Amino acid sequence: MAEEEEEETELSEKQKIEIAKWFLLNSPPGEIYYVAKDVKSILHDDDLYNKAASEAFPVYNKSHFISLPMPDRSGDVLVTSFGELEGYAYLDPRTAQVAIVDHVKQVCTEVRPATDEELPSPYIEEFRCALDAEILKYVEESYPKGVCSVYCANGKDIEGPGSDFEFAVVISAARHSPQNFCNGSWCSVWNIEFKDDQQTVEVKGKIEVDAHYFEEGNVQLDAKHECKDSTLFQAPDDCAVSISSIIRHHETEYLASLEASYLNLPDSTFKDLRRKLPVTRTLFPWHNTLQFSLTRDISKELGIGKRVRAWLDSVFSPGRVGGEDWQSSSFSGGVFIEKRASPNEWQILMESRS
Repeated sequence: MAEEEEEETELSEKQKIEIAKWFLLNSPPGEIYYVAKDVKSILHDDDLYNKAASEAFPVYNKSHFISLPMPDRSGDVLVTSFGELEGYAYLDPRTAQVAIVDHVKQVCTEVRPATDEELPSPYIEEFRCALDAEILKYVEESYPKGVCSVYCANGKDIEGPGSDFEFAVVISAARHSPQNFCNGSWCSVWNIEFKDDQQTVEVKGKIEVDAHYFEEGNVQLDAKHECKDSTLFQAPDDCAVSISSIIRHHETEYLASLEASYLNLPDSTFKDLRRKLPVTRTLFPWHNTLQFSLTRDISKELGIGKRVRAWLDSVFSPGRVGGEDWQSSSFSGGVFIEKRASPNEWQILMESRS
């Protein structure tokens, strides 16, 4: 029966765009431009690339909480869904400004003052400002290149006590060093629910750590952690101190657990990756290697006596036996046994291949 050759099906433009988006969205932190360059060269179509990039870059930037300097040098704006407005505009609550972002170029192109409708009420802003000040202090102490922001996620129009409201604390820190073949980022989101009727504040956190090391290899870390805690509903300043202490405690504890796990990698994780027993299902008896007949076979092959054989039993180390120089040379496939034939020449007497 003749074999039927299957015709190769050309990918549709939609499929090409989806594949390109997948590669862009899965780029390690700080490396999307390197991936984009390769994707563009593979597509060989600027229109398809531009469409894929226009859809992928906004999602990537928001998921990695990238920070961009504002044109007026008043600070950095975090690109997050919590501060997202219409038309690629993002609110910076600390400066009460709105930054217009070009996602593909990853730059702020314009800044304008936030309107009253985009900002919380004075009652909510008092709580937000107090918490923002404490979180900023913590981030400056703990993250060399950290950026943070506190958003009102729910209830920004509440004018006084008696209602529940919710904040979102976003912390983002990144270290990009492609010249040293490594990039990494720390992103954490803390949802703070102020429950007036119960006089409690519930804190729920999600931490994500990404790292990529690619010198002569490709090693990636993608670690996630969730936690929760609570405190009393107090005055704005007291609430801010309690909440920031909770965040500091949980992030420090998680970082310590990561460091401890790395210290245990050689004795636990890496050991588990290896086969516990060889294919023969028996351990090699290092305490009694004489049961193996390698030295006896060599002795028989060369017709040598006990003195040479005693030397061979010493793991083939170089030596002088019976007035002659002997040595072994190991290679990937086994061992050479050699005898000096002249001052600059060795004679191979036996080759043992594994």
